[in-house]
Amino acid sequence: MSTGTVSTQIHLASRPTGWPTAENFRTVRVDLPNLAPGQVRVENSHISVDPYMRGRMNDVRSYVPPFAVGEVMTGGAVGEVVASAAEELPVGTTVLHQQGWRDVAQGDASDFTAVQPVPGVPASAFLGVLGMTGLTAWVGLTTIASFRPGDTVFVSGAAGAVGSVVGQIARLLGAKRVIGSAGSAEKVRLLTERYGFDAAFNYKDAPVREQLPAHAPDGVDVYFDNVGGDHLEAALDVMNDDGRAALCGAISQYNATGAAPGPDNLGNLVTRRLTLRGFIVGHHLDHATEYRERMGAWLRDGAVATDETVIEGIDHAVDGFLAMMRGENVGKMLIRTR
Repeated sequence: MSTGTVSTQIHLASRPTGWPTAENFRTVRVDLPNLAPGQVRVENSHISVDPYMRGRMNDVRSYVPPFAVGEVMTGGAVGEVVASAAEELPVGTTVLHQQGWRDVAQGDASDFTAVQPVPGVPASAFLGVLGMTGLTAWVGLTTIASFRPGDTVFVSGAAGAVGSVVGQIARLLGAKRVIGSAGSAEKVRLLTERYGFDAAFNYKDAPVREQLPAHAPDGVDVYFDNVGGDHLEAALDVMNDDGRAALCGAISQYNATGAAPGPDNLGNLVTRRLTLRGFIVGHHLDHATEYRERMGAWLRDGAVATDETVIEGIDHAVDGFLAMMRGENVGKMLIRTR
C-alpha cells in the first residue's frame, strides 16, 4: 500500500457574475489517504482549461451539473500512475481522466483510462488534438454538419484548440475553401500560413457581417460555430441553400450579464432550408477510435499542425483559464503541473 501524499487543488470559492476573477477561486492542499484496493494515484503532467468550464461555474441547467462551491474544479487531465492497488493500471501507465485542476489525483481505477502514447507526439496531445478537443472538431464537422468534399467551410474562433483542427480536417477531407475568424493579426496569419486556411480575418477590425461576404464569394455550405452572436448572424447571411451549421460553443456570451440579442435573419433557415444543430461531444464517443486512428496517421505524416499554450504550475491554473477566456492562447491552453 502507498502512503498518503499531498494534492494541490483549485476549488471554486464563489460563483462569478460576468467575467470570473481570481477571487472566485481558492488554492487548497489536501492530504490524500492511503490507497484502497482497486485504486490508483496519478501525478498529472497537464490539465486542460476550456471555455465550457465557464458555464459550469453558473448554477443553471446544462448538459453537465455545475461545479459546486467549495469543491475542486474538474476537467480533463493526463498523467502517470505513480502508485497502484489495481492490477489493470500498473505504475508507469499513462492515463486520461476528468480529475483536473489538481496536481495529484486519486480514485478507483475505473475513473482513469489508459492510453498508448503515439511516437513523437507528447502525452499532452491527448487533451488536445488526440483527445476530446480533436474529437469535437471531427464529430462536429463530419457527423453534425455532414461535411462533403467540395464544401466551403467557415469556422469561428478558428485559431483556438477546436477551430484550428476543424479547418485542417476540412482541408484534408477535400473542402473547396476554408475560412476562419480570429481575434488578432498574428492569429489570422497563423490560420493561413500554418493551418492551411484559404482565407481569414480579424473580427475586431470591423463587424463580422461586413467582413465575411468578401471571403466567401460563393457562399458557405458548412459553418462550425464556436462563438455565437455576431458570428452566427453573419454566417446565416452567406450560407448556401441546404447549408449546415454545427453549433459547438458560444464563447461570446459566456460572461454576459444580460440576455444577448438573437440573430435578425433566422428567416433564412426557412428560405434556404438550413440546418442548425447543437451537439455535445460526450454523446458521440463511439467515434473516438476511428478519429484517433485517422488523426494519428495525419500527425505521423506531418499533415496536421498543432500548437499548445502552456502555463507552468498548478498555482497558475486560474491565470491560464482567464487568459484562455480572453483569447490569449494559440491552439490548446494547458497547465503543466509537473
